[in-house]
Amino acid sequence: MKKMYWYMLLCVLFAGHLAAKNYSAGFMNGSPEIKSMSALAFGPEGILFISDSKSAAVFAIELDDKAPNASKEKLEVKNIESKIASLLGTTADEIVIHDLAVNPISQNTYISVSRGRTNWTSAWQLPNDLEDARILLKINGAGEFEEVSLENISYSMAAIPDPASSEKEHRWKKGVTLRVDTVTDMVYNDGKVYVAGLSNEEFASTLRVIPFPFNDSVTSTSLEIYHAAHGKYETHAPVRTFLPYTFDNKPHLLASYLCTPLVTFPEDALKNGAHLKGKTVAELGYGNYPLDMVTYQKEGKEYILIANTRRALMRIDPADIEKQESITTPISDEGPFTSGVPFTQFPSSGIQQLDNLNEYYVLVLQRMPSGTLDLVSLSTKRL
Repeated sequence: MKKMYWYMLLCVLFAGHLAAKNYSAGFMNGSPEIKSMSALAFGPEGILFISDSKSAAVFAIELDDKAPNASKEKLEVKNIESKIASLLGTTADEIVIHDLAVNPISQNTYISVSRGRTNWTSAWQLPNDLEDARILLKINGAGEFEEVSLENISYSMAAIPDPASSEKEHRWKKGVTLRVDTVTDMVYNDGKVYVAGLSNEEFASTLRVIPFPFNDSVTSTSLEIYHAAHGKYETHAPVRTFLPYTFDNKPHLLASYLCTPLVTFPEDALKNGAHLKGKTVAELGYGNYPLDMVTYQKEGKEYILIANTRRALMRIDPADIEKQESITTPISDEGPFTSGVPFTQFPSSGIQQLDNLNEYYVLVLQRMPSGTLDLVSLSTKRL
C-alpha cells in the first residue's frame, strides 16, 4: 500500500540531501502504544509510518536504517511463514502478514505480523479483520530476519479524528467491528501522509491528509463513488488501496475499492469537511478485493500494477486513465463483467503484497501452488 517508483529513486539518489532536513528533529523518545499495525509506508530519511486503526493514530518511527543501497539484485525468501514462525516460537499456520514496505534507501524490507491465521473463517476476511498486528520484522538483502523493537525509540504521533466506531459490527463480517477499517491504506507523498479508511460520519468513506512533520492539522474529506458493478453511488465502502499519480498535469489519487471499481480524485479537492465525488474509470471485476498497488518503469514508460484476491496481477497504462470518460452506468449481469480502462493480466496468481525493491524488481508476497507463502522478486522487464 502506494509506493511511487520516482519517490523510491529520489530517496536513493538524494538520501544525503533529505537527511539534511532532519525530519525527526521534533520526535520524542519512548515506547509508542501501537495496538494494531494497520498499514506501513516509508517517508523521507527512512522514516517508517505505521498507521493504527485501534488507536486511531499514525506513528512516524525513526529506524536508524539510512545506509544507502544501490543494489540491482533481487530478494527471494521461500516459505516465509515458516521462517517467521521459527523466529517467534510458533507454527507457520499461525502466521499472518498484514503489510509489507521496502525502505527505498536501504532496500531492507519491513513486514507487520500477527499470530491469527487460524481465525480465518471467510474468503472475505482480510488480515486486519482477524487479529491485531503488533510485531514488526526486518528482512535484509540476504534474506535474514530480525524483530524490530518498538520500545524506547524515537517517534512522533498524529491522531486520526473521528475514527470508525468500535461498537458497530461490520454488515457482512460477523464479529468484526468497523473500527478495523479506520485505516485501510496509507501513502506518504510530498510532505503529506494520506490515510484512507472509514470515519464515524454519515458518509463514512474518508480520505485524511496529515502534513509531515506532524502538527495539529488534519484534513478529512468524505468520498463518494459510482460503483458500476452495484449500479449505484456509494459513500460507505472505504478505499482499499491507492497511490498518488499525476493525470493531465494535475496531481490525483488513484484508488481501488472492493468489487473492484478504479477511481480518480483530484488532490486539490481534498479539503477539510468537503464531500468529494470521484471519477470511476474502470470496473475490474466483482467479487474481488484489490490488495495493493504500485508503479514501475519499463523501457522508459511508467505502468501501474494492481494485486487482487480473485484476479490475476493487472497492469494498467496511465495514459489510458487520462483518456477514459467517467463510468456512470451499471454493468450487465450477463457480462462482460469489466468496463472502462483496459488492463493486461499476468500469469501471477496468489500475490498478496507489492512494493518496489529497486529499479529492476518489484517485490511481492505470493502464495505458491505448494501452499507456501514466498517473498518473490518480479523483474520489471517482464511485467
